Amino acid sequence: MSSPRFSSLTRFSVAPLASMTRRLADTASGRAAPDLVITGARLLSTYSDRMLEGREIWIAGGRIAAVKPAGTFKNGSAGSATRIYDAKGGILAPGLVDPHIHIESSMVTACAYAEAALLNGTTTIFCDSHEIGNVLDAAGIEMMLEDARQAPLSIFLTVPSTIPATSPALETAGGDLTPEKIGQLFDRWPEAVALGEKMDFVQVTMGDERSHAILAAALQRGRPVSGHIYGREFVAAYAASGVTDTHEAIDRDIANDLLEAGIWIFLRGGPPTTPWHSLPQAIKTATELGASPKRLCICTDDRDADDLLMFGLDWVAREAVKAGMTREQAWSMGSLHPATRFGMDGDIGGLGGGRRADIVLLDDDLNVRNTWYGGELVVEDRKITPVLDAALSNRYRYPRQAYQTVHINGTSRLTPELPKEKCVANTIRTALPGIVLFHDRVTLEPSGDWASLLKEHDLCFVAVIERHGKSHGPNVARGLLKDFGLRRGAVASSVGHDSHNVIVAGTNEDDMQLALATIREAQGGVCVVADKQVMAMVALPVAGLLSDKRVGKVAEETRSLKEAWERAGCTIPYMGFNLIPLSVIPEIRITDKGLVLVPEMEILPPFEAAA
Repeated sequence: MSSPRFSSLTRFSVAPLASMTRRLADTASGRAAPDLVITGARLLSTYSDRMLEGREIWIAGGRIAAVKPAGTFKNGSAGSATRIYDAKGGILAPGLVDPHIHIESSMVTACAYAEAALLNGTTTIFCDSHEIGNVLDAAGIEMMLEDARQAPLSIFLTVPSTIPATSPALETAGGDLTPEKIGQLFDRWPEAVALGEKMDFVQVTMGDERSHAILAAALQRGRPVSGHIYGREFVAAYAASGVTDTHEAIDRDIANDLLEAGIWIFLRGGPPTTPWHSLPQAIKTATELGASPKRLCICTDDRDADDLLMFGLDWVAREAVKAGMTREQAWSMGSLHPATRFGMDGDIGGLGGGRRADIVLLDDDLNVRNTWYGGELVVEDRKITPVLDAALSNRYRYPRQAYQTVHINGTSRLTPELPKEKCVANTIRTALPGIVLFHDRVTLEPSGDWASLLKEHDLCFVAVIERHGKSHGPNVARGLLKDFGLRRGAVASSVGHDSHNVIVAGTNEDDMQLALATIREAQGGVCVVADKQVMAMVALPVAGLLSDKRVGKVAEETRSLKEAWERAGCTIPYMGFNLIPLSVIPEIRITDKGLVLVPEMEILPPFEAAA
């Protein structure tokens, strides 16, 4: 039997299966008329990984009553109110189920996110809202849950597990999600179905008391635990701690280790120019080492609004086909497998009787043409329908406190003092894809100005400014980026993961100050500045993370930002730039407290005396 909580979380009414069984049985037996019949189709069976010819689907009450041979239903034989939709030989498949995403990365609200998801055939998502939790604590997570309840999309929460990501000695966060608060979220919100990615994998494997208390808050309630891990040496202890999935398998060998340790793999597919495209390497555990794909899923993880429209989970499924999976296997990895991982395969992930009528119509290349959500046609011929447009126009409005979260007290210099003597600079070297950053020690000879030193060593300035109002004055850490490529001006973001302090990089003090002032005035955003002018800006006034506009408008703004970002010469994309303060990934990071070595978790001075 399905969980009744599932159907209560959607904008479009779908009755719980427990109250629908008689009606569905009557419909499947021909004693009652279906509401809708989709006919003339091939059926992609995720249960048997086969393509079935000549099928039709009977739908009643937003659920699938039966799958029959095409042409079985005769309009008028059981009633005349049944609507008929001719699929014209296309492929019917279950709506996609994304097992790991961050709504905040799209820079739109949950209601706005739904539009792009449904256009791409995704009808259910499992989101980890640790970004807004890092800014507004549990209250922010509950705001996003209210947003999700109003969205025309089935949205479940994997409760954020690592807020803050590190100790207060290493960075200042706005939230502090204790084991007690996490337990309360599980107990209050039925859509809180798992513990989100446990990013502090070093602390977990070392037996940190708080980390394991958070694990216990989930495990004692029977909730699964999601993971986030780098390094094969950590796998055994991580699995032993109760983690049972991860989206961070970056290559074949660690993916193989994780599978054999009993951990589900979410193969992360992202635009190849971003840090989020590990699928081609990790999938080799199946294509080269012969592992069964039964515990492999696909996910998107992070997408900005622009990429969300172009590179949805359907795109990831097509990438899995390119990597060696059959069409049927690839679609199952994006639907039935994640549904099974979260124990919801009785409701979603397949086209069996009693399941929700979350259905997509595909062409032979797995491109989405139509999407039915709970039996409602919400996307037709790649365009949203009036019923979906009406739902998207009635969006959740975040409370006032969510719009006032960038609190920077006073002003402070953002560039370091010019060294007067020969010294060694501890710099952060960036490199594609942009997740791991490298600690480079650069010898600086005495110079009359910074400009010549920056040019000689391909350096630029970087600063992180605490924005949660927890410091008496401006709490600023300053350092140097190497190989970032910024030629002039400055770039800035209030999405500095994971504490979401403001990060600014630049070639001069004036442009860096303008970038910071622009972020502060807008109460959040990402911007590019040059010659004392703002060249591009995406304003993010909700928690400094989200726009309150429709996804199409934010996608336009994001495209302009990325064009300006590229013209500025930045060698890693802005979403990679946002990771520079993420002090749980090797080798070196910068937070508002200074340079942080990882995994040593030690503060490092920006300059040291030369030997």
